[in-house]
Amino acid sequence: MSAEFLADLVPFIIVGFAAQLVDGALGMAFGVICNSLLVGVLGMPPALASAKVHLVECFTTGASGISHLAHRNIAKSLFLRLAGAGVLGGVAGAYLLSNIDAAVVKPIVLAYLTGIGIWLIVRGIFYPPAPKEARHVAPLGAVGGFLDAAGGGGWGPVVTSNLLVQGVEPRRVIGTVSAAEFFLTVAVSITFISQIGLADLAGATLGLIVGGVMAAPIGAYAAKRIPVKPLLIFVGVVLTITSVVGIVTALRG
Repeated sequence: MSAEFLADLVPFIIVGFAAQLVDGALGMAFGVICNSLLVGVLGMPPALASAKVHLVECFTTGASGISHLAHRNIAKSLFLRLAGAGVLGGVAGAYLLSNIDAAVVKPIVLAYLTGIGIWLIVRGIFYPPAPKEARHVAPLGAVGGFLDAAGGGGWGPVVTSNLLVQGVEPRRVIGTVSAAEFFLTVAVSITFISQIGLADLAGATLGLIVGGVMAAPIGAYAAKRIPVKPLLIFVGVVLTITSVVGIVTALRG
């Protein structure tokens, strides 16, 4: 492995580390951050970028899920309802993106996520709400999985945001959504590989994997230790900023 190849990997290792640190602590944003880099900065085709991100997430979500399990951040009943529906939606979204350009719907989805982000900031300011049981979990998982695959990211922002808005305990939401995402990313990756092949998956992919796996245990620990009120506000701020940047990028493209 040459020194030049290693030097080329460093920026992707840093991005993977930072993105997974945010994702592990907040239950969202790895796919959005990495996909924005690959498509917006490097000009990669959306289907190839989504395929790369989901292949990386097979490793990062696996490490993150194990870490959240160790910290007891996972709610079993919520996990079972999310995982199956998410896989079905993800497979459908990956198949669609592999055969049809779904970029036209991305600004609409990101506008919705911007609204969710602002609402989370408000909820954080007026926290705590009355505890509630999660509702409509399976449909939410199916929609989140579809948008995640078709848009190159969105499982965490769609599913985590909605469950937090419903009033479910943040660390349970983050841990459960992160663990369920592992099964989603495996299914989506297999679908992409079957449609567009396994070529050109080195370089950026390897760097993102290394950085993401390194950050996974730290993110899970942060999700358990960070106080709920600032966590909700921070989730809202991160989601709003990444969504607005995504809208601007999509409209310019």
